[in-house]
Amino acid sequence: MSKLTKEMIYEKIYAGFIGKAIGVRLGAPVEPTIWSYERIQKTYGEVTRYLRDFKNFAADDDTNGPVYFIRALRDYGLKASAADVGRTWVNYAAEEHGMYWWGGFGVSTEHTAYRNLRAGIPAPLSGSIAQNGAAVAEQIGGQIFIDSWGWVHPGEPQKAADASARAASVAHDGEGLNGARFCAAAIAKAFEATSIAEILTAAMATIDAKSTYARVAEAVIDFHKANPGNWRACRDMLTAEWGYDRYPGVCHIIPNAGVTVMAILYGGGDLPRTAEIATMAGWDTDCNAGNAGAIVGTFQGVQPDWDRYRTPINDFVVASGVVGSINIVDIPSFARELTVLALQLRGDEVPALWLEDFTRRGIRFDFDLPGSTHGFRTAGFNQVSVKASTEKHVEGSRGSLEIQLDRLERGHGGRIFWKPFYRREDFDDERYRPMFTPLVDAGQKVSFKLWLDPWNGDGNLRVVPYVRRAMSGTIEEVGGWHVPDHQGWQDYAFTIPEGREAIDEIGIQVEYFGRLKFLGRLFLADFKVEGAGHTVIDPCTEVQEWGAISRFTWNRGHWSLQNGRIHAHTASDADIWTGHYYARAVTVLADIQPLAGESQLVTARVRGTSQFYAAGFDGDDVVILKEDFGTTVLARAPFKREFGRNYAFGFSVLGDALSFSVDGKTLIEANDDQYIHGMAGLRLGALGRMSVGTVEIVEAA
Repeated sequence: MSKLTKEMIYEKIYAGFIGKAIGVRLGAPVEPTIWSYERIQKTYGEVTRYLRDFKNFAADDDTNGPVYFIRALRDYGLKASAADVGRTWVNYAAEEHGMYWWGGFGVSTEHTAYRNLRAGIPAPLSGSIAQNGAAVAEQIGGQIFIDSWGWVHPGEPQKAADASARAASVAHDGEGLNGARFCAAAIAKAFEATSIAEILTAAMATIDAKSTYARVAEAVIDFHKANPGNWRACRDMLTAEWGYDRYPGVCHIIPNAGVTVMAILYGGGDLPRTAEIATMAGWDTDCNAGNAGAIVGTFQGVQPDWDRYRTPINDFVVASGVVGSINIVDIPSFARELTVLALQLRGDEVPALWLEDFTRRGIRFDFDLPGSTHGFRTAGFNQVSVKASTEKHVEGSRGSLEIQLDRLERGHGGRIFWKPFYRREDFDDERYRPMFTPLVDAGQKVSFKLWLDPWNGDGNLRVVPYVRRAMSGTIEEVGGWHVPDHQGWQDYAFTIPEGREAIDEIGIQVEYFGRLKFLGRLFLADFKVEGAGHTVIDPCTEVQEWGAISRFTWNRGHWSLQNGRIHAHTASDADIWTGHYYARAVTVLADIQPLAGESQLVTARVRGTSQFYAAGFDGDDVVILKEDFGTTVLARAPFKREFGRNYAFGFSVLGDALSFSVDGKTLIEANDDQYIHGMAGLRLGALGRMSVGTVEIVEAA
């Protein structure tokens, strides 16, 4: 067993994920096939910066997979099988939007595998050549989703290769599995390797030396030995001998494997150069730059010269699965989750606080990782900026957020905040259609520490905690203005106020009211949101966006706003969800008006599309159901409903006790303990329609 410490693993995973994110963001603008290698060179020449600025970079399948598929280890245990990963695919993906490239059955490998899984064909058959043919099974997805399987097996390339092949077999076979093995093994070896050559040797040892994947990798390795300073000559060799014209499908893995290995070698162990070469080389640019970036980022560790690419990422990426609170990815927190899995797989002790973070109803930002900002931002006067700092820190941590205040004049200031929710207007691209639910809700406690370091001015700098409402942009100050202490850390805490709009900023407002220009710093540390929440969703305050209703994620059906209510219409089954994934003891209240069909339900402890509790109308009965890739009726009783009439549903899930009420009267009860946390939502279980008014989620402490 290697001598990697938990801190080393944590920092390497963090660096690797940042490398992945940089590569994907750099390569994405020239991913479409219209962007040939020659056209990229003619248009951009030498790439040394991002090709496009984004308000926020929307979701990408290259990061969706690493965020979501590794959850198989959380949902099914550390020995999760290929079939378990297949269930993870289905459970966390909305049908035909978000998550994957939905390019058509028989065209998109992931679309094909998803349809197979939904049809009852389990993994690995769902991704096999026998089921789908070699052209579909050997597309590039075999390697682009597997980074997390390398990260959770630090220093153990063979274990990483085996785990990634099981995971990739959900949709891939043949050379697709070789790509999974190679890239995951390379990441695992990168934790402790001393050279790029050592990484590639370890990765090659996990695949069949006679495979096409091994042969293209060897061709690049040999070319690099003979021509170490000319990557474009290597790219010309790949075009001539391993090009897209030789392999079927939209995006075959073999030409892109050549580019990935080429970028790793010619990048010389430097992340920015590696991602730049993979982008300039064309073909599947975001995938290749992402895979190469993950490997080299893990190997190199965070470096100051990454900043031109790292700073815009700001510790934040977006995913587009069905869990809105998971889709807002804080990179340090996700790296910590992967570190917990890595330690568990190694049989090492996991710090108690990290285990608590693993299923935390809320967030905890410690600024412990090198350069970490946890996505904090500023608004207002441009004299206010943020960066990571190791100069001051609280006990148990190595860093804080440094808020720089540059020559503020009287009345000047700004906002320093973290965003727990996003709207469509926060993005200027449509990549992979993300969906969001707020990470925080009314009633939760926010706490943090501040330390003022005044350099110039008369000390009259004041702050006030605040929240911002997502729909109206209203700023709500929470508590009074206060001059921070300049001799040590000072505690701040407040409760998120009630309201019918989501919160999309939490932070502090800063204002200077002195006579001299103020120059100095504030340090922020130990930022937490915790406790039970309370959510009230009034459809009158929401809008239609991202294909459904704001504050909800969705799967199937048509969800719209009509006359101040949510209107649901489906020819099959359909769901929308809101609330936090780690909400536990909840009561879901909803104003439900059945309009057509047999099934109108509310849901609780929703773990995904195929695992949840539901209660409501089923024909002329009321029911409590458990869904676990199949339906179990936990309780049933007669109830004669009327179409067009409004009913007050109440579904309580407290511990293992489930109860359902209509108009304040409890009608049925059941007991089940399979699911202990999850989202809440609305469901049509079959063809039909319903209208929904206010939805409320009451969490018990």
